[in-house]
Amino acid sequence: MYNALLEAERLEMDCVQVFTKNQRQWAAPPLKKDDIALWHEHRQSTGIQHVVSHDSYLINLASPKRDVREKSIKLYIDEIERCEVLDIPHLVMHPGAHLGIGEEKGLDRIVKAFDRIHQKLPDYRTLTCLEITAGQGTTLGYTLEHLQFIIENVDEPDRMAVCIDTAHALAAGYDLTGAAGARGFLKQIDATIGRDRVKVLHVNDSKVERGKRVDRHEHIGHGYVDREAFAVLCRAFKSIPKILETPKAEAPDGRPWDTVNIETLQELMKTKR
Repeated sequence: MYNALLEAERLEMDCVQVFTKNQRQWAAPPLKKDDIALWHEHRQSTGIQHVVSHDSYLINLASPKRDVREKSIKLYIDEIERCEVLDIPHLVMHPGAHLGIGEEKGLDRIVKAFDRIHQKLPDYRTLTCLEITAGQGTTLGYTLEHLQFIIENVDEPDRMAVCIDTAHALAAGYDLTGAAGARGFLKQIDATIGRDRVKVLHVNDSKVERGKRVDRHEHIGHGYVDREAFAVLCRAFKSIPKILETPKAEAPDGRPWDTVNIETLQELMKTKR
């Protein structure tokens, strides 16, 4: 896992997002002492202190199937424990999908699941960052109000935070088609979850247009999220980790796309609008 730190250093990044286990498998062997030591050693040597983790894609705390929900709770507990050992302060997760039982029941199941998780892990420092979703199928979390409901109804709201994904927000219907729309989105954040609750920003362009409810990421400036919208949001959340989840490949000029995307975002942040 420490290779993520080395790659981030090579690309001159100052933050990184990792998986602490295989994200597509339920079972995972415990972290070995040597692996933990190497992680901390390379984190120190690279100087990358802003680290975010993303949970397994299998987790669904809203599932109407009891066995899936129980497995999800168990796995999420393991995810938090791994973050604690690795000193990772933020764990990003998709809230879940209700699979036909309705949004209200699905959100209620998520709240109850988090209460059980928090009771099992008292005094843990890792914050759960609920990620806004594109809203595909029966996926929950595609509105700020969904995230607000979860945060306001868990017994320990101080252990909850939010991750804003620009591609997801646009696909869910939020207006990121220009600077004015992005400023309006910030006002919606202020009116619901509160800007201080946002701890991670996923900076992704979108292959799909606004409101299409499909999750497809694109390189910065090559999709439907307006460049000025990126500038507004990046400046508004200047001090938090900003994570690229765009395709990993070489750009036409031979450089890594991550390098090109970062340079684009940095230039946009310098531009006065």
